[in-house]
Amino acid sequence: MGTFITFPELLLWLPLLSGIICFFIKDDKRAKAIAFGGSLLVLGVALTSLFYASESYVTYNAVNYLWLKNLGTSFYISIEGSGRILTLLTAVSFPIIFLSTYKNNYKNAGAFFGLMMLAECGLMGVFVARDALVFYFFWELALIPVYFLCSKWGGEKRIPATFKFFVYTFLGSLLMLTGIIYVYLHTGPRLFENGVQSLHSFSLPAFYSTNLNEGEQSWLFWLFFIAFAIKMPVFPFHTWQPDTYDQSPTSVTMVLSGIMVKMGLFGVIKWLIPIFPLAVPKFTNIVMILCIAGIIYASCIAMLQDNLKKLVAYSSIAHIGLMCAAIFAMNEMSLQGIMIQMFSHGINIIGLWIVVEMIEQQTGVKNMSELGGVAQKAPVLTIMLVIIAFANIALPLTNAFVGEFMMFAGIYQHSIWMAAVAGLAIILAAVYTLNMIQKVFYGNTNTVTANITDISLVQKLGLGLIVVMIFTFGVYPQPMINLAKEAVNGLVIK
Repeated sequence: MGTFITFPELLLWLPLLSGIICFFIKDDKRAKAIAFGGSLLVLGVALTSLFYASESYVTYNAVNYLWLKNLGTSFYISIEGSGRILTLLTAVSFPIIFLSTYKNNYKNAGAFFGLMMLAECGLMGVFVARDALVFYFFWELALIPVYFLCSKWGGEKRIPATFKFFVYTFLGSLLMLTGIIYVYLHTGPRLFENGVQSLHSFSLPAFYSTNLNEGEQSWLFWLFFIAFAIKMPVFPFHTWQPDTYDQSPTSVTMVLSGIMVKMGLFGVIKWLIPIFPLAVPKFTNIVMILCIAGIIYASCIAMLQDNLKKLVAYSSIAHIGLMCAAIFAMNEMSLQGIMIQMFSHGINIIGLWIVVEMIEQQTGVKNMSELGGVAQKAPVLTIMLVIIAFANIALPLTNAFVGEFMMFAGIYQHSIWMAAVAGLAIILAAVYTLNMIQKVFYGNTNTVTANITDISLVQKLGLGLIVVMIFTFGVYPQPMINLAKEAVNGLVIK
């Protein structure tokens, strides 16, 4: 244990303290400023940590405090591999979310922004945890603030949507907790630095080294996978998502779709596959078929949608399904692709939600059939949306192209037929995305869109940052490829 505060500690403490302070602030503008300032500090820490990512700086990136010694658990956190990419995504996303929604007014804003920062703390904790009990603690901590944010500041149908969200996630959490306890009871003894010994251990290395037989790993695999599948979500565990995205405040939806879904992908990469190596090959094809079925299903439903929010929600289900399928292809190409795509998808989907939020704020409607001609009134917003939409369908020279290409190449190595069927998603995504652009932004204005104004300077800055990242990592993806290679190094590959 070092004598200074490490990067992962700062990523937890800064949003936690910012959130606690926000709860005691009565002035709305000051609460916004504190939350935004706290998120910028977190971003600064995440960016600085990239310069200290080598093994020679391990004391800057990991810390292990003695916690519940009799249970064999310690507060073991570190930034490494896929966790580094996802902490960076989280740190980048929150300032953009706060910036793009800065003019929104929330009743009891101090509580709203306090809960948002607690959600950021929980997300960071999930991505840096290296102890199963710590991982589970932050998994729940990330969900609880979102539940209250949705139930208090959501739309008219927020109560049934939030209840469904709670039931799904609570059930998944219980299944995972059952699995964690079972694996824990099959770990070996642990000796702490001060000589205290426990019979079992919650540490990630101990979970990796258990001697579970194939039968045990098989049913434990599904306990963990269902919990992670609900969080992503993938077919058929997705039904909570469209209604929750539709009824949540848009800034919360950005957190859910841009970052929180990555908790499930991260769980599969960091916890599921390494802990149950005997079970993974048995169920690889089953999981990939479910994922690919979900891709086609969600894409077809998106094409039929009139509600803008639900269209983006189903689009996200299709993208996540592709990422999950790429994980289980289990080769170096697919795994590097998923690492890149987790970051790119997070940025792009947040950009889409920002545009949807701006349209809804000005018109009060979400149905595409009621809109039209927005390009005549808001040309800058239209240009931004077209760029982000093209990135969402992975057009070359955008950030999503490299990751998606690598994922398809990896799935192709696993199965030509699976790659061919999954590839239909590219065509379907182009269909519903271009249809949305045509219906909403082109054609003639009507009574709903006649008074739309173009986006403000602050909103231009938020969307502009996303567009810059889209082109930067699309034209020069090498920095993300390097991070992906580091994240894949050491993972189990068939």
